[in-house]
Amino acid sequence: MPEQRDYFEEVYEVVRLIPKGRVTTYGTIAKYLSLRAGARMVGWAMNGCHNRPDIPAHRVVNSIGVLTGKHFFGEPNVMQRLLEDEGVRVENDRVVDFKTMFWDPMIELAI
Repeated sequence: MPEQRDYFEEVYEVVRLIPKGRVTTYGTIAKYLSLRAGARMVGWAMNGCHNRPDIPAHRVVNSIGVLTGKHFFGEPNVMQRLLEDEGVRVENDRVVDFKTMFWDPMIELAI
């Protein structure tokens, strides 16, 4: 019988690699991991990890840099505050200069 994948842990492993001051997207992580359920699967994983300080879920945003997961951080401004503490500017719930801040594991983790 083939070994079953733990998709959430695979997502968390990638998220832990996102450098401070950078962001990536749900879809980018899904593509990197070849997840069939795609960005939605990554979103489910992010929703379940906000009580785990070892996973910087605040660095994962939607495809245009919007902080769509902010409501899972308890208070509405926590995600923005965590990003700003790392030097990421956020205006109107969106990462400023998103293309410059974007981290792509397909490129950054290429062997």
